[in-house]
Amino acid sequence: MDGRETGNRSEPGNGRQKGHIMDNYVIVNGKKFRKGYTTGSCAAAASKAAVSMLVSGRVVDTVDIDTPAGVRLNLPVADSVFCEDSARCSVVKDGGDDPDMTSGLKIFAEARFRAEKGIEVKAGEGIGTVTSPGLKVKVGLPAINPVPMQMILKEVGEVLPENRGVKITLSVPGGDRVALKTYNPRLGIVGGISILGTSGIVVPMSEEAWKDSLALELSVAAARGRDRIIYTFGNYGEDFVLNKLGLSGELVIKTSNFLGFMLEKAVEHKIKEVLLVGHLGKIVKVAAGIFHTHSKVADARMEILAAYAALEGADTETVARIYGCKTTEAAAEIINARGLEGVYGRIVENASKRCTGYTFDRVKVGTVLFGGGNTVLARDRAADEIIEKLGGTHG
Repeated sequence: MDGRETGNRSEPGNGRQKGHIMDNYVIVNGKKFRKGYTTGSCAAAASKAAVSMLVSGRVVDTVDIDTPAGVRLNLPVADSVFCEDSARCSVVKDGGDDPDMTSGLKIFAEARFRAEKGIEVKAGEGIGTVTSPGLKVKVGLPAINPVPMQMILKEVGEVLPENRGVKITLSVPGGDRVALKTYNPRLGIVGGISILGTSGIVVPMSEEAWKDSLALELSVAAARGRDRIIYTFGNYGEDFVLNKLGLSGELVIKTSNFLGFMLEKAVEHKIKEVLLVGHLGKIVKVAAGIFHTHSKVADARMEILAAYAALEGADTETVARIYGCKTTEAAAEIINARGLEGVYGRIVENASKRCTGYTFDRVKVGTVLFGGGNTVLARDRAADEIIEKLGGTHG
């Protein structure tokens, strides 16, 4: 990814960035994308504003907060309400130009004084509860991650008098419905969204955020006692696993282009065996030791297929035709027409060998290669053994 930040303003004296996050952008592949702010930032801002209102008795229109990214945000406050012994307000989540399901949700905070000193944070409507181990929050607690919680405590501490205590209740109307479209159900978070964010800022097209979510899914699977996992690259692979191999979707983690990263995570979480399932366009890269499979990182599909065809005895003309193909589907047509299907066996065997070697033999990897019509092109012995242990079929 080619990304660089622009539009930031410096605060004199300490070098920290400040300003409304809507003034900040990231350039990705020559295009300009507006940044946003996390649900954690919204929760911290709403909490600070609600407590400030409770202490001062005055409505707050905007609130400033610091983020771990070093950006100081000035966010608008909405829905300000005073009751007899409480103050309540909201901050609207804005994920910028990132395709974020939680953008537009209102993160509410209600503040009430309490007899004990200090800050108590509770979760109400629309915030999920953790039901599975392996996450950053203990089972049974609201899905408010540690960094957002630290942000809330810091920001509220700035406006709460030293000798007072306050109880803050966070809520997200509609969060239960939105959560069904996120990873939360797979992660064992029920009843609502999570209050997330390690930096406080949403960076559109962020590869790191994507990888973090994948790693979290594997962490949950490992915490559930699973030591055999299925990696696919996307939806087609997952469909193949369910419909052709007869395996459970709960075992599937979609790695996208980040196979190398996810193999490292498999080692970290002591996964014993990985079944790698993919179509020709992805698996052929892995067979050559390419572990970030985006075409902009590495694309040697035709070179690899041409070389394997030559090893299978293809003549010079056939090798040249394969090399000249634009797609792996077109190359496969030539391979099949010339009786060179042994290429597929070489691909799965080398893919498994490369992946196992990538983990320094700490994870056993078996590979299944499928083609058009969800047909199995090849699978190696390691794949057969793993599928049998998982209770699947031959496809």
